[in-house]
Amino acid sequence: MHCEKYIAGKCRSCQWLALTPEQQITQKQQQLQALLPTIDPAIFSAPVTGPQTGFRNKAKMVVSGSVERPILGIIGKDGVGVDLTDCPLYPASFSAIFSVLTPFIARAGLTPYNIERKRGELKYLLLTQSWHTGRFMLRFVLRSEKKLTQLKNALPWLQEQLPQLEVITANIQPVHMAILEGEEEIFLTEQHTLREEFNQVPLFIRPQGFFQTNPIVAAKLYQTAREWVNGLKINSLWDLFCGVGGFGLHCATKETRLTGIEISAPAIASAQQSANELGLQYVEFKALDSTHFATATQELPQLILVNPPRRGIGKVLCDYLSHMRPEYILYSSCNAHTMVQDLQLLSGYEVCQVQLFDLFPHTAHFEVLTLLKQKNH
Repeated sequence: MHCEKYIAGKCRSCQWLALTPEQQITQKQQQLQALLPTIDPAIFSAPVTGPQTGFRNKAKMVVSGSVERPILGIIGKDGVGVDLTDCPLYPASFSAIFSVLTPFIARAGLTPYNIERKRGELKYLLLTQSWHTGRFMLRFVLRSEKKLTQLKNALPWLQEQLPQLEVITANIQPVHMAILEGEEEIFLTEQHTLREEFNQVPLFIRPQGFFQTNPIVAAKLYQTAREWVNGLKINSLWDLFCGVGGFGLHCATKETRLTGIEISAPAIASAQQSANELGLQYVEFKALDSTHFATATQELPQLILVNPPRRGIGKVLCDYLSHMRPEYILYSSCNAHTMVQDLQLLSGYEVCQVQLFDLFPHTAHFEVLTLLKQKNH
């Protein structure tokens, strides 16, 4: 991938850009296998890859510069804004949005926030696109509600210019720290969710909710989980740390008893919306802490699916699973190091399938899907 900002040393977010795609995936696979030295190499499936450019469905743009000449991108090492509106990771459809947002910032009088002076209002622009519908969610991250009326008054012009904006919100983030968003979300449109669809499974993206940023490879990840689980002939499963329900909804059939657990109530609302649309009767989603839910429950399903944050599932849940011993555990991880730590704590299980998914080209990061079964099962 050719990137002028990388060559000029202005943006090094893609740390591995000097490597070819083939070198990148080879190194990632070698890293994964080195973390699991006791696993038979034959158990590792071939890595799953996707496009090297234009694959992201989300842009997180720091807003700097002046209200007349805003800069959308990042803050460089010298404290000066770097324009990333032409970043090759974004699809071409993002350019049309950025080109209108720049004059809109001036029209609405949204002064970019200056970190050194602690002045200004507009901190970030967060843009997400549904690859199924082509529609967008746009979020303005503001320091306060001071400019909210101005934003609302200018909004009809923006919506006229960009009818593809389906969900628009203002997020209030008052803290003088590098925190992306605050707790308060103010909807500026009647529509509150952005519809996505992977493998005929509807998914609903909400502000502040986690959603994979590489939809092409994410769809392959979910489909692989579905195929692995379908091969086990199970009829009950838990989806812990389920987010908007992508894994569980892919793996459940009309007869499957599925319980999905996620701490975020809005994510649970999205998951339930998807289940209702799919007509899944034996499915329930609950807004609870996954570890607390699991450890307080005595009746286990045949399979437990976990998709934890980077910290992993932790000792308490590993000890519980080792003691209760469901037949299968399907572990999806964005941090292979913590996954391996968890696998070492999961006694009585053996790895029967592992596959790497390159959701983050040009970086050292990757997703890995691992299927565990009870020994002698």
